[in-house]
Amino acid sequence: MKYLKSSVASFVFLALMLIVYYVHVAFFQVNVVLYSAVLDALIAAAVAAVALFALSYFRGLNTFEKIQLMFIWILTGYIFAISIPTVIDRSLSLYILEKIQQRGGGIQLARFEDVFTKEFAKEHRLVDVRLTEQEESGTVTIKDGCVLLTERGKQIASFSRYFRLHFLPKRRLLMGEYSDALTDPFRQSQQAVDYGCK
Repeated sequence: MKYLKSSVASFVFLALMLIVYYVHVAFFQVNVVLYSAVLDALIAAAVAAVALFALSYFRGLNTFEKIQLMFIWILTGYIFAISIPTVIDRSLSLYILEKIQQRGGGIQLARFEDVFTKEFAKEHRLVDVRLTEQEESGTVTIKDGCVLLTERGKQIASFSRYFRLHFLPKRRLLMGEYSDALTDPFRQSQQAVDYGCK
């Protein structure tokens, strides 16, 4: 009986989360897709928790079990936020599939660089989206026409760089060859001198 009640409560949470998510994206402003989806999940978990503790139907579940359910819901909401709206919003892999479909089912391999440099960044407003996300997360600030790292941004960049160098695959398959190129993508980078901030 507890399994049934837990399942009913979880179904209520899932339904609430999808409803709150849809209402949020359809009728309200969204600054960052990931953050808003996580907020939607937290709102749904809070509403479902009120029902869980208030309705007599769920009295068969003890307090510890109810708290466990709430944590499961929060984790489920986070998984949803990361795995569906955020991946669809950000995924280059999904963009490639959509672009191939848009172009009638095939694109010449030799022209893929053009797809990214001439279409992807413009169609997805890539720079605008990423800078908005970075500003909202407090990792950069824009001042006098320059994008500047904050202290938080410096710490995250240092961690990311360290992790990339030491803990990403050293033999990763890239177009038929195994390479460590993405552990240090700046290795062969041509540094332009005209876009730095003084």
